[in-house]
Amino acid sequence: MTIRLRLVFGLIFLAFLIITIRLFYWQVIKAEELTLLGLNQYGKSIKIEPIRGEIKTSDGFEIASNKITYLLYANPKEISDSKSTARILSQLLDIDEASVSAQLSLDLFWVPIDRGIDIEVKTLIESEKIKGVGFEQEFERYYPEASMAASLLGFVGKDEFGSSKGYFGLEGYYDRLLRGKEGNALQIKDALGRPILARAENEKSFGTDGNSLILNIDRSIQYLAEERLKEGIERFGAQAGMVGIMDPKTGGILALATFPSFDPKNYQDFSEDQYKNPFISNLYEPGSTFKPLIMSAAFNEKLLKPDSKCPACSGPVKVGGYELHTWNDKYYPGSSMTEIIQHSDNIGMIYVAQKLGLDRMIKYLDRFGIGKVTGIDLEGETAREIKSENEWYEVDLATTGFGQGVSATPIELLTAFSSIANNGIMMEPHIVKTVVDLEGKMTEIKPKETGRPITSATAKVMTEILVNAVEKGEAKWTKLDGYKIAGKTGTASIPIEGKYDPEKTIASFIGFAPSDNPKFAMIVVFDRPTNAIFGSETAAPVFFSIAKDLLKYYGISPEE
Repeated sequence: MTIRLRLVFGLIFLAFLIITIRLFYWQVIKAEELTLLGLNQYGKSIKIEPIRGEIKTSDGFEIASNKITYLLYANPKEISDSKSTARILSQLLDIDEASVSAQLSLDLFWVPIDRGIDIEVKTLIESEKIKGVGFEQEFERYYPEASMAASLLGFVGKDEFGSSKGYFGLEGYYDRLLRGKEGNALQIKDALGRPILARAENEKSFGTDGNSLILNIDRSIQYLAEERLKEGIERFGAQAGMVGIMDPKTGGILALATFPSFDPKNYQDFSEDQYKNPFISNLYEPGSTFKPLIMSAAFNEKLLKPDSKCPACSGPVKVGGYELHTWNDKYYPGSSMTEIIQHSDNIGMIYVAQKLGLDRMIKYLDRFGIGKVTGIDLEGETAREIKSENEWYEVDLATTGFGQGVSATPIELLTAFSSIANNGIMMEPHIVKTVVDLEGKMTEIKPKETGRPITSATAKVMTEILVNAVEKGEAKWTKLDGYKIAGKTGTASIPIEGKYDPEKTIASFIGFAPSDNPKFAMIVVFDRPTNAIFGSETAAPVFFSIAKDLLKYYGISPEE
């Protein structure tokens, strides 16, 4: 082979080698960068938000769902008269014309104009036949019952990344289950930059929609509780109020109503304080509704019996330098334990608390779950720990006996009290009954026992005493004829600047029915009623009004 031929072959080989190296560089080393560059020229990576799971009541009504809305976008390069377009769109959308004009003046192929547009407005815009505008379908959280159960539901807003996120209530507590998993896809554009197709690497890339929830909440009972609560607020001039209804055998929450409330769709129009559910987050001194727990503890320890007599009930008593009185300055010497609850006798309960003693008092507060969160499946539950033994004064033991100087949330008290209705067994309160996945598979939330603070025998004795309190006590004028209902009134003065103001009260009633086989336990609380200040005058009538309709709803007829 001649030198010239060898040189030609060498040059050919060298050229081939250079081409191979360059191809390797572009196709392997720079592949990812070039892919992204190419994608950006005809599309962009977009986030695909999953469809949030629905929330339904136990009787099948949707109280949180999703509705189709639309995002309006524009291609400023296609719009010939931006001024006229801005005017038309701002009028139809009821938004600021200047902000629309600003978007239409951008040197881009695609700009968002407004979102959350319903089908009626979309149709009106389409009828204008404006060249250069289009729509993308979206899903928006929708609450068909408006403010019904708002403090229980919470709401859906945006997180710091612009993704939908649940806040407060069920939306917050079950956010991960409800929201599903976000997806990603490539939004492909046409030659003019308009989005025409979303493409994903595989089906999973589009994300996964959220699971749905079926609640223990019964829509009819929830509606009843809310209506009666509103009537009570107006009638008694209270600042706020709450009603909670539980199945004591399972812990299932049948209704939870609070006032004032908010509209979860327009949550931004309300103060942040209204987002919190006061039933699980507001601490208050329960007053006389606490007495059955303390007396149950004394019975359970066999320190007292229903017919045991109080040797100290003839007048005020001095404890730790304080003189303590009954709520109405009436005294009943030699009262039995049954009569102490019937008269709601503070002096009698001081005697019971002192018989119990500090060690056992702390033990039973713990057993009843006082000072601890109940574990209810709502975001925002709070509790205040019970003081350690060395922090108690002599007077603290006395006042705890009648429900002052100790604090709890309404859900704490309802959960503890329900153990009396359930043969001494305390159940974890629960809102959600069933979780439903995308395939329709149902996972039931099983009832959970959290303790047995008292025996079945103690619970039975305490129930009889509470029935007597309804029949002969302060609430006897509003009780239901033909039904055996166990219950207790409560009126607690509100501590202000270290003192109790007798004119500012928390008025309440707690009870369960029917007493021999309870279908429900219920607490009614009014904050600072003004037209009447006692639980027997305010909360008790509302309790019995709801109970009457509930017993009918369950088909339970009155006894002759």
